[in-house]
Amino acid sequence: MTLSTEVSWVLDEIEMFGTITKPEGEGRFPSVVMVAGSGPTDRDWNSPLLPGGNGSARHIAEALAEAGYASIRYDKRASGPHVMENLPAMVGHISMQSHLDELVAATAQLAADPTIDAERLAGFGNSEGCLHVLHYATTTQPHPFSAIVLTGAPGRSIGTVLVTQLSQQLSGAPELIPLVEQAAARYGAGEPIAADERLPEPVRMVFRSFETPANLPFARELWSEDATMSLPRVTIPTLVLIGGKDIQIDAHADGAPLQEATRGKANVTFLFPTDANHVLKHESHTREEVLAGQGTPYNDDAAVLDAEAMADILKWLHQTLD
Repeated sequence: MTLSTEVSWVLDEIEMFGTITKPEGEGRFPSVVMVAGSGPTDRDWNSPLLPGGNGSARHIAEALAEAGYASIRYDKRASGPHVMENLPAMVGHISMQSHLDELVAATAQLAADPTIDAERLAGFGNSEGCLHVLHYATTTQPHPFSAIVLTGAPGRSIGTVLVTQLSQQLSGAPELIPLVEQAAARYGAGEPIAADERLPEPVRMVFRSFETPANLPFARELWSEDATMSLPRVTIPTLVLIGGKDIQIDAHADGAPLQEATRGKANVTFLFPTDANHVLKHESHTREEVLAGQGTPYNDDAAVLDAEAMADILKWLHQTLD
């Protein structure tokens, strides 16, 4: 049986909220700090941009607890049920540093729990969350991580990954793909995106999100960053896991640069579970079917965690933290 407790703390006069999930018993438990992916993704990895409420993080936390690990997962200040009341105070202040500050505060909240072994803490990032975990692991912190798990880690710049994703969406209209590339090139050069009106509204909406005042300066910092910038400087045990059915981060296009950047580093392990998607759910459709839009939605009620991916993660954690 697992136990979950709602917790809150204040950061920069804004209350943050999270969930600590742990095994029954007195502890002291090795623990994991979970960091969600991009945009308004909340502590459970649900997002108003995605259908369904069956987010992966709650299931991962419960699987961790059943295996003997405690965890904390938290709503970023620009996500979750309190986002509308938080945003006015966040306008112009969202940055890589503010995301790191949130991670530092959440880790401190977990480490303060008397059932937690603060000497055995692991960071666990998904997608953009990997970058924040890497920033934590490569800076001096009050509660250092003993290990990190990076799932769906970008090995190319976020701007390049975005162009690939939008180009996949426009595969039926290849004449529009150069318009995506031109808009991205303008933004990368520090100019306004000025997305062409011939692009579909959802594509232009994605581009506009990178220029929203509330999201700056973070969006421009994020645009050019990828995990190859920080991963080579990590000295603690690190697991990089990219699913074979991940169509946002590619096992080859992102995995190969990450492997090259860490060549000769014995502390970094790479795993590529065959049927895991971007949020570690099992995907039974072929990769070609998923690219064609026939895959199971991430947070569909019927979607379940990929057994191979979770077994890989738990085995690695047992070898590293126990």
